[in-house]
Amino acid sequence: MEHQPTMGLDDVARIERWHESAYRSARVDTDQTFDYLGRTFVVPPHVHPITPVSHLLGQAVLDEVTDTDRVLDLGTGCGVNAVLAASRSADVTAVDTNPHALAAAKANAERNGVADRVHVRHSDVFSDVSGVFDLIVFDPPFRWFTPRDHLENASTDPGYRALNTFFATVGDHLTEDGRMLIFFGTSGDLGHLRAQADAAGFTTKTIATDGIDKDGWHVDYFTFRMTR
Repeated sequence: MEHQPTMGLDDVARIERWHESAYRSARVDTDQTFDYLGRTFVVPPHVHPITPVSHLLGQAVLDEVTDTDRVLDLGTGCGVNAVLAASRSADVTAVDTNPHALAAAKANAERNGVADRVHVRHSDVFSDVSGVFDLIVFDPPFRWFTPRDHLENASTDPGYRALNTFFATVGDHLTEDGRMLIFFGTSGDLGHLRAQADAAGFTTKTIATDGIDKDGWHVDYFTFRMTR
């Protein structure tokens, strides 16, 4: 599936260079331990680490989740947002396609005392998800490239297949007054994300933003709250 970027060729080339740098930085050979928003997470190799801007989504999760919400953390990675959600909600489902991520999510739920609240399972977008949710948390891959390994699968989504599938079908998995928290940045095709959300009939509000300067380029990151 080919993706036609919404930006110019110079920006595409810049994103490709940014991606290579980020991918090399994320590759490690040993477990990494993060103290993050009052909790401890262990992230093994082949699972995307917590980053300096992860809190833009993590704090939004803490602020948004209520004790009556049924929550889905889509693309859970090491389980960080599922664990945060489970500090409020007793019904959290965490899904991913990376087996290393699923094992890490289970271990981190146990480590933070919420294993009985977090149900971890393998699912490609909604392929093994049933029912509807009050809140869906999604930190999608930013780039539309083809991944080389499990680690890169967290940041690349060939042709935005998963992202497009998400917006085409999320309405079937969201309660009528449900909410979504979605994290994205300008190191990906932000215009495409916005177009998909608009086409699916969602109203988008920016609730957190920050930026990073690296290699002569400024990248902005956003947490969006989306509703029907």
